[in-house]
Amino acid sequence: MRAPPLLLLLAACAPSPCAAAAPTPPGWEPAADAPWCPYKVLPEGPEAGGGRLCFRSPARGFRCQAPGCAAHASAGRLLRASVLRNRSVLLQWRLAPAEARRVRAFALNCSWRGAYTRFPCERVLLGASCRDYLLPDVHDGVRYRLCLQALPLRAEPAAAAAPEPAECVEFAAEPAGMREIVVAMTAVGGSICVMLVVICLLVAYITENLMHPAFARPGLRRQP
Repeated sequence: MRAPPLLLLLAACAPSPCAAAAPTPPGWEPAADAPWCPYKVLPEGPEAGGGRLCFRSPARGFRCQAPGCAAHASAGRLLRASVLRNRSVLLQWRLAPAEARRVRAFALNCSWRGAYTRFPCERVLLGASCRDYLLPDVHDGVRYRLCLQALPLRAEPAAAAAPEPAECVEFAAEPAGMREIVVAMTAVGGSICVMLVVICLLVAYITENLMHPAFARPGLRRQP
């Protein structure tokens, strides 16, 4: 028996049960033919050269899910930073296909805010195929600022006078581990309290049932 057309229409329009587990939205991941991301960590200072060429595999299918991850986005919504609980930060960005064809590389600048000024923390030059970068370790309670700038293929005089604007995102890593320390201390304190209660009950049992009858038996034997 054929199903009514209305039921078929409702089944076609119903959301899939796997929709909640969908991978990263399109545009945030590199192309399928780009299995590696070449990058170079530049030394601190005014010099632009130097650094060792490295390769990393892209983080395909990554999703930032609370409470183990906190997402922060730039003003243009083209750059986002996912702060993980292990104090690492995954930086992701996206470009339109037409704009991606005109990009030679990406320049990433990292800085953190001090009491009176900002301090540089890392400068990275990434290949045009890169769409993410992982900062392995950030400090708790420090305000970071990450700026990503697309470098064009050819630096024409007009383009050199007006460089591409950089996308910037700011975030502060929450003190991870403080809650775990408090929970661990509470658990240890509770275990110690339970052990003390057991010891007190054991001492009371020994005092009442083992020591007192030993002193009372001679008195009982003197009775006729």
